Amino acid sequence: MASPSSHKPRRRRKIEEGSLAHVTHGTLDVDQQTHTRKPAFPLVAFLWPAKGTVSQWVTIPLILMVVGLFRWSTSLWGYSGYQSPPMHGDFEAQRHWMEITKHLPVSQWYFHDLDWWGLDYPPLTAYHSWILGIIGSIINPEWFALYKSRALDDPSLKIYMRATVFVSEYLIYIPAVIIFLRRYSRVQGVNIWEASIALVAVLMQPATILIDHGHFQYNTVMLGFALACMSSMVAGRPLWSCVFFVGALGFKQMALFYAPAVFAYLLGICVVPKINVVRFLLIALVTILSFAGLYLPFILGIFYDMYKGEPIHDLPVPPLLASLPVHLDEKSWYYLVVLEVAQSVHRIFPFARGLFEDKVANLWCAIHTFHKLHRYSGPLLQRAALLATTAAIGPPCLILFLKPRKELLPWAFAATSWAFFLCSYQVHEKNVLLPLLPMTVLLGGEKGLLPSIRAWVGLANMLGAWTMFPLLKRDELKVPYFVISLLWAYLLGLPPVSLSTFYRDSSGGLNIFTKIIHVSLYLVMVGWHVAEANLSPPKDKPDLWTVINVLVGVGGFGLCYLWCLWNLFWKSGLFQSVKEESKYKSQ
Repeated sequence: MASPSSHKPRRRRKIEEGSLAHVTHGTLDVDQQTHTRKPAFPLVAFLWPAKGTVSQWVTIPLILMVVGLFRWSTSLWGYSGYQSPPMHGDFEAQRHWMEITKHLPVSQWYFHDLDWWGLDYPPLTAYHSWILGIIGSIINPEWFALYKSRALDDPSLKIYMRATVFVSEYLIYIPAVIIFLRRYSRVQGVNIWEASIALVAVLMQPATILIDHGHFQYNTVMLGFALACMSSMVAGRPLWSCVFFVGALGFKQMALFYAPAVFAYLLGICVVPKINVVRFLLIALVTILSFAGLYLPFILGIFYDMYKGEPIHDLPVPPLLASLPVHLDEKSWYYLVVLEVAQSVHRIFPFARGLFEDKVANLWCAIHTFHKLHRYSGPLLQRAALLATTAAIGPPCLILFLKPRKELLPWAFAATSWAFFLCSYQVHEKNVLLPLLPMTVLLGGEKGLLPSIRAWVGLANMLGAWTMFPLLKRDELKVPYFVISLLWAYLLGLPPVSLSTFYRDSSGGLNIFTKIIHVSLYLVMVGWHVAEANLSPPKDKPDLWTVINVLVGVGGFGLCYLWCLWNLFWKSGLFQSVKEESKYKSQ
């Protein structure tokens, strides 16, 4: 046993060893006159007191309280569909799903009254709605009374629904962000203080706050599962990443934006540096079991309805099942299960809705402004979207497969999801949240807060919020839009509030070509707002401002895709490998 005098307490590592002694990640600038270090942008100045010995058990609760305040303040404003007949928007859709899952048997969930916000999300959303419907009915049964509660705009119901988004986010999304940034920053050699700065930037993303807490949705639940998947990959736990990604897909099908990158990385670690058959089989097995676990409560509910004698024998056959070349016996014990699962898949993938519904800043809507696409058949447009998406996701997935390295994950996730957003079928303007998340967590990586990365992340987020302005304006969210987006730009030293990101000309700065592009896009966004607020569009072009928004947005998002793809390629080392190989051959 060691004597008391021989015990040496563990020295607490000071943050200054990482961030103040060596300015490498972009948090500090050097004053040219006094040669002293100073905060590079306002967010660093706000967290400056925490740079030393302040424990994370103090800073993280404070951060969560502050970002929570902005979320709840946004929720006090309008929401999708408020007093807007006939369908009353996404708020009514989410409330209606709580109503039907609470009162109807499981076998009716995906068949019930499809003309009034029929359930079209995967089973995990249904389970989530069921739980919230039960809790809400305990508080006030009238909120979710079957048939009688449609289009209800009770202020107390609004508070409850807003609270469900808040609590769901704090239970799933925010822990996922904290854990991912801690793991990723450790891999990238970024200290805890700088990771806290990135944490605030991610949690204050304007588009995420405005859509989930303003417009009203639960996107952060899906994003939290997706980030937990990426976090498990960084931690070297591929089997857990399968479970979490199935959770993301099980909550919202648009998590498919990340699927090619997930597949490429998991397959890559089974092949590089050597083939690992056992790992491959385990990944496949866990994925299958995760999907089985996802659908198990749904299937058990169907069997329970059959046991109770619910009238489920006259349900319509979904097109997916009707198109199968195999004939199924309608009297068999498994037929109803196959019917229900086929109906859920049919509802989840809306191919019948067309290439796009509303104006969105992606490739197809931009083309449609000059060359009308409705003249072509649905199957042809589906094949065109599939071909374009495959071509766009191919390069990042191939790079990640050949170089399955942890530090490349956010780049690959961002590039792949940008490709889906720009080229895929049935994309909504709110889908821009998917590429924005992996792109924004780049702030927590090596040199992530330097202008060379911070400016691009900032442009993507500001442009993403800007392209959603027509939607937010309909929801009476103009004030939260301007406050949240301009506040975020101020905290990160970004236009249109600050031009500090363009000052640095040395290592970590932007080249003149990039500065011109960024300044031009910001000027267009500001000018568009001034024109949209003060000038009426021509009578023969009533959607002029929205069309301009789409065209500028698709151009900016295309640049973000190319930037992510180029950095993924450069950081992967493939360029150096090709260069060395060509040099060897020349000798």
